[in-house]
Amino acid sequence: MASGPVENIILLADCYKSSHYKVYPPGTTKLYAYFESRGGKFPYTVFFGLQYLLKRWLCGPVLTKEMVQEAKEVIDQVFKREDVFNEAGWMHILEHHGGRLPLRIKAVPEGTVLPTKNVLFTVENTDPAVPWVTNFFETLLVQTWYPMTVATSSSVYRRLIGHYLRLTSDSEDMLEFMMHDAGYRGVSSVESAALGGAGHMLSFKASDTVAGSSLLRKFYGLQGVAGYSTPSSEHSTVTSWGRDDELASHRHMLTTYSQGDAGCVCDSYDIWKCLEEMWGGELKDLVLERGARGGCVYLRPDSGDPKEVVLKSLEILGKAFGTETNAKGYKMLPPCVKVIQADGIDLESLWGVLEHLKTHGWSTGGVFFGAGGGLLQKVNRDTQKCAYKVSYAEVGGAGVEVYKQPITDTGKTSKRGRLTLECGDDGAITTVQHGEGDPEKDILVPVFEDGALLRDYTFDEVQQRAQEGGKDFDVISFLQEQVAQ
Repeated sequence: MASGPVENIILLADCYKSSHYKVYPPGTTKLYAYFESRGGKFPYTVFFGLQYLLKRWLCGPVLTKEMVQEAKEVIDQVFKREDVFNEAGWMHILEHHGGRLPLRIKAVPEGTVLPTKNVLFTVENTDPAVPWVTNFFETLLVQTWYPMTVATSSSVYRRLIGHYLRLTSDSEDMLEFMMHDAGYRGVSSVESAALGGAGHMLSFKASDTVAGSSLLRKFYGLQGVAGYSTPSSEHSTVTSWGRDDELASHRHMLTTYSQGDAGCVCDSYDIWKCLEEMWGGELKDLVLERGARGGCVYLRPDSGDPKEVVLKSLEILGKAFGTETNAKGYKMLPPCVKVIQADGIDLESLWGVLEHLKTHGWSTGGVFFGAGGGLLQKVNRDTQKCAYKVSYAEVGGAGVEVYKQPITDTGKTSKRGRLTLECGDDGAITTVQHGEGDPEKDILVPVFEDGALLRDYTFDEVQQRAQEGGKDFDVISFLQEQVAQ
């Protein structure tokens, strides 16, 4: 990914934005907007991703005369008229600000976990000559919804798996590796994979979406990588041997990668025969030898009803390799072999698998999971009902509260006036409206002004905030309420 704009920033907005500068009230010199999650699927939000957008698109001189000329040509053609494009406004930014955007942005520190319906960042113009610039970049800035929503979803995955580990396992040491991101191929673009993959890495260290680590290295100061994987087979590496040589394909995988962990897909043909006769029979000694050297074989069923397939897989492997009963009274496979279910996993199906295993006496500690489209793609802006609205303006030298209040949907009523985000003595976070907040208590931090990045968060500090926040969230009650609805 490039570190600066490779596109014309004037064209990084909905076309109709180009017409708005003429229709604000005459005498408008200030527009102040905010971004929030108005509710949605999850009751809290893990804020993440704004820094990427700022660094990627808005920092430094980002406007040139050539961009203005190109944008005028494009916008004139889009509207089929020549009185829409704001050539004078963009040239003002170029001539008076050297192509740097006269914007001030304050945001909650990245990684912060906070209840929905609170302000997450605010945006305002710093030059009274171009108030329209505040809302012009709504299109781009609202795209924070995506990494934020994946980060929130993965946080809930972590809390769900952690809940069942505490019930059925003696240790939570492997929690951060128990949900693997397998979504690279299932998203709409490489950039989506990078943003979503990075959001997942705030909660888990298991990932095949290496683009997430690449993004974090470039935009969040990551040293090394944040997501780890292991040599693993796929269907092509098994089926290319032919049905009659499936056993040989698995043996070759184990001998080729003879040290450490290895993953093997088992459902190319008859998964039950594969588990019972191959892994529990012909290959058993190789698995045990690997285990004696500290390695583990992760066997992957990849089709069928997840909860039934995982349980039956454990039962077959338990019969072949034996089981131990942990201190919580639940069965465990030996450390040399585990099951990893990476097909059909989303939040609801994961809950179903974990509860099903618990009911049948199996510990969560013997099963790992992977998610693809359910993790990175089955989300949209409405998952957390993200919105960007103007709440304050200055017109003719007077401050004006700005808001919407549609009678057909009270949930879309917007906030009014200047906003602060404050933490009360009881720890509760609330948004104070009407400019009545205490600036000394404001959690929002200046992160961008006039083209300069003011805060450069590292991945380590963002991840720490994400994992420490929201620990009182009752994930089971939440899921039960979801089912009831």
